[in-house]
This record gives sequence, structure tokens and C-alpha cells, in this order.
Amino acid sequence: MTEELITPWDLDGTLGEFYVPPYIEEMAQEVIGHYDMSVCHMEVITTKADKGGLIWKIDTNHGPLSFKLLHRRPGRSLFSLGAQQYLVEEKKAKVPPIIKTKSGELFVEMGGKLWFVADWIEPLNPVTKDIEGAKALCYALGEFHQLSKGYTPPKGAENPSRLYRWPKSYQKVVKKMDWFRKIANSYSEMPASQTILFVTDMFEDQARQALTRLEQSAYKELIARGNQAWGLVHQDYGWSNGQMGPDGMWIIDLDGVAYDLPIRDLRKLITGTVDDMGIWDLTWMTEMIKSYHEANPIEPELYDILMIDMALPNEFYKNVKEMVYEPDVFMDNELDTLCSRIAETEKTKWPALEELQKWKGELST
Repeated sequence: MTEELITPWDLDGTLGEFYVPPYIEEMAQEVIGHYDMSVCHMEVITTKADKGGLIWKIDTNHGPLSFKLLHRRPGRSLFSLGAQQYLVEEKKAKVPPIIKTKSGELFVEMGGKLWFVADWIEPLNPVTKDIEGAKALCYALGEFHQLSKGYTPPKGAENPSRLYRWPKSYQKVVKKMDWFRKIANSYSEMPASQTILFVTDMFEDQARQALTRLEQSAYKELIARGNQAWGLVHQDYGWSNGQMGPDGMWIIDLDGVAYDLPIRDLRKLITGTVDDMGIWDLTWMTEMIKSYHEANPIEPELYDILMIDMALPNEFYKNVKEMVYEPDVFMDNELDTLCSRIAETEKTKWPALEELQKWKGELST
């Protein structure tokens, strides 16, 4: 009998946040049989129903554990599991240790996906949403990047690297700006169309300038050092995936780790934070960079890349790019308000970046 493959089960979001198809529940019980434990209770914590993944908290005779069905390709998931094991066993990092199967494996493969069990770290609490919390997040991120250097994936794993893809990703942003303009013109009756047309020229110019600066930077020399020299980025690091726990800050949900220049994680954390605040606050940004720098020193050439990546219109692009799929639905009043807010926040961005560029001289101190 051919094993049923796991596929996304709630593409339209109608089945409920915690719905799990019966066939996956049956598979979960079979997977648990590969472990030396008995389970008395399973609680769905979160699902990725649109991708085919989920997380349970399970109560066992060994205490509470995390039980995950990873939604990515097996080879891609193997890369992240190998990284998690490397960080725990080789570097003593504060990431959840993986529980091995009865046969000593890191995972069970079933339904075309990888499943694994890890420690459930308790207690875990989000840091306070203030400048001290932001500093703690950044210091922990710097530690994570420092410890992840030297990781080599296990045999059979994919080798996800974004290290060499920066120019292409910048070029894509430039290209999509023209798409946004054409779509807004084609759907001129939609609420967000005029605002998008009003701001796209400015953001396209910013993207072109950022691409030129990247091409003129030390980027090629930096990436020539290779994947292992730079280590891993989390890719989804933020206020929920860096939390205060036993003995300090823990980093969780490593499923998407990949090789890259580490400051990509830092940039995402900073720009996401200032976007939420509605202002590019120089004090916050400086303190966040300083805290990261203490844990993982940023050399001047890499700092230049950080400044260039901040100059890219990341928040506008991130929030608008989905409109290419269903513009007649997506370009609503909510998007109009969002684009207006991003444009307003933009007014504080450039004076802040100008001041941050001056801080580069303090990196060696």
C-alpha cells in the first residue's frame, strides 16, 4: 500500500486554526511509536495548514515535549535539523535539544515530510516591547550568528544559501516596482491604486540606488569567504522566536535557517521594529546595533551592507508584493492606509540612516 503524502489542508482558511486532518493524526501516532516514550496528551499549538505543517505540545512520561511536522522538503528540513543538533551539541547554544528516536535518528520521515521531537523549554516569556527588550533580542541574535559559524549540513541535506543571491533579490525589487505601477494603472478604480502610483516612483528610485550601492560595495569580497565562514541566519527572528527562559535568551523555531550574511536577520528585526513604531527612531536603532555588535562584532565593510539593506524599500515591498496575484481583492482600503503610513514613516528614515552611517567609525571601539 502506497503511503499517503501530506499536502496542505486548508488553503482558504475555513477549517479553523487548530484543525488537523484525521490521516495526519493517525500518522502522528505512528511516528510517536518510533520514540521511547508514552504520550498522555497532545495539544495543537499552531498549524501551517496552507503549507502542510504543524506543532503539538505533548505531555509524556519524560515531561512536556515539542512535536513537529515540518512542511518543507525533507532535504531542506534535514538541513535545519542538522543545524539545531550542531548548535546544541557542538556549541551549547540555547536552542531546544532534539530527542532522538529509538534507533538514534534525529527525525522520522513519513508522508513525504520530516517529523521530530524536541525539548519543550519552560518557562519561556517574550521580552518586554521596549528598548531593553530590543537590546536583549539583538544580543541573543548576535550570539546565535557567532555560534552557527562552521556548520556543515549532514549527508543528504539540501544546502540553502542566500549568501550569493543579494544582487538578484535587489534586482527583483526594482523589477516588481514597475509591475506595481502597471497593475495600479490597470486597476485604477481600486482604493489603493492612486496611493501606490504616488509612492512607487520614489521607492523604485530607492531600490535602484540600493542596487548600485551594493554593486559598488565589498559584497563580493565578503561572500567569497563562503557559507561556513558566515554561518546561519534564522530568517524569521523576532519578538516571538527569541524569548527569555532558563539561564537567558533562547532562540526557537529554527525550521527556516539558511546560510547568509548575518546582518540580514538584524536588518529585518530593526526595520520591522521601527515600522511598528511608525518612526525610524535613532536611539532604538543605535542601541540595537550596539547590542548585536557586542555579541558578534560587525566589521566596517559588513556595516556598509547593513546600511544598504536598510535603504532598500523593504517594508513597502513586503506589504505590497502580494497584490500581483489578486489585485482586484488585495488593493483595498486597508492597503491604501498601510501604504500611506509607510510613506509617512519614510520621512524619518533618511535622517536616521545618515546618522547611523556616522556611527560606523565606532565599530572598532
